[in-house]
Amino acid sequence: MTIEEILSHVDHTQLQPYAVWEDIEKLCQEAIDYHTASVCVPPTYISRIKETYKDKVTICTVIGFPLGYSVTEAKVQEVRKALEDGADEIDMVVNISDVKNGLYKKVEEEIRTLKELCKEKILKVIIETCYLTEEEKIEMCKAVTKAGADYIKTSTGFGTKGADLEDIRLFKKHIGDKVKIKAAGGVRTREDLETFLEEGCDRIGTSSAINMIKGGQGSGY
Repeated sequence: MTIEEILSHVDHTQLQPYAVWEDIEKLCQEAIDYHTASVCVPPTYISRIKETYKDKVTICTVIGFPLGYSVTEAKVQEVRKALEDGADEIDMVVNISDVKNGLYKKVEEEIRTLKELCKEKILKVIIETCYLTEEEKIEMCKAVTKAGADYIKTSTGFGTKGADLEDIRLFKKHIGDKVKIKAAGGVRTREDLETFLEEGCDRIGTSSAINMIKGGQGSGY
């Protein structure tokens, strides 16, 4: 797999709370130079990126991040503002509390509500696998599929564990044909990047892809 092929599937990510504009500029310039799929950034930077880079980068942002337990109404307002500011893709965190309480239909309805807002824009659904049982992961595969989301995503990168291959294999068994997979967290080398893509991921979220393809180690997110 070529470097170009790998990076075309990477959401080049900077979500640390202490990131400053210079960090975001570096991220965007690397995305342009290396042709990554997108930059994934905090909502507060969307409008400045759009103003500075126009359509040179695809802007992905996060909603309900990283804990997911804000109410649907709050997530709706986050999505509306992100889209108004110029976001192209939305990565939402499910309400993990609702998942743990077995309120799967409620979670499905929240996903559906946000997808209706996104319309043709891509919606990725972070289920934070590190906190879920296998049964709960399967239920989330069903919810993401029924709600019409575009991707199921393993992790925020801020939980106790990131993506692993067993979860990717589980997803493939239980998601619908139109749902793609994004892995995040736990991808540390170029070999990891290739392996996750070969296993069926369409996107990988990481802040370290450029370093990895040069032979270095990733940070895990």
